[in-house]
This record gives sequence, structure tokens and C-alpha cells, in this order.
Amino acid sequence: MRYVVTSNKSVDQAVADLEAAVRQNGFGVLHQYDLKQTLAGKGVELPQECRILDVCNPKQAARVLAADMGMNVALPCRISVYEDGGQTRIGMVKPTAMLASLSDSPELKRVAEDVEQAITRMIDAAK
Repeated sequence: MRYVVTSNKSVDQAVADLEAAVRQNGFGVLHQYDLKQTLAGKGVELPQECRILDVCNPKQAARVLAADMGMNVALPCRISVYEDGGQTRIGMVKPTAMLASLSDSPELKRVAEDVEQAITRMIDAAK
């Protein structure tokens, strides 16, 4: 259900490298959340760093929405860069698993496979 790798990089460096890999693969970062900072602003301390990037490829998103507009609930894709056990990790929920739980459409399955391969390349490039 998840794809997670371990990196020797800092969270900041892994995020920077991930952003570059996202662009190189024809995707864009729609938004980046700094979960530690957001929670601190609400009075909750999170000891580890955690950044969440919403990424999207407009053509792939259009394919998903053309097949089933209700699948907008699964967009955009998220990639997390976080500290866990003293290590930096980069991970995602696999699009194939997520979309399979929401639809049995063969077209959506093909899109999910394409997107998953691309995001896996991005994560591997950033590690």
C-alpha cells in the first residue's frame, strides 16, 4: 500500500532534490506543508520534521477526471519527507492501491500505474 525509502540526506536536502525530480518528470508541486510548523502554530509539538508535497501532472489528472469526476477525492498525489527513528524517509501511498480501493476501472488502473512509476522514479532520485 505504501512505498517508502530511507535517505542519508537531511529532510531539507531530500525535499529540494524531490522538488527537482518532480519537475524533471513533468509534474509540479501544488503545495508543500510543513507539518511540524503547522502543528506548532496550533500549540502541538511534533519532535520530528515532516513535509508533505502535493504533486500533480495535469495531463494525468485530466485522464483521471475524464474517466470519473468523483475521483477528484484521490487528487493530487502526496509525497512525504519525514524523520523517523533518526533517519530521513521519503514515501507515498501507492496510486495503484488507492485507486483500486475506489474504482475497478481499467482506464484508471492504467493511469495509476503510469503515475506510480513516475512518482517512484522521483522518490528514488531524491533519496
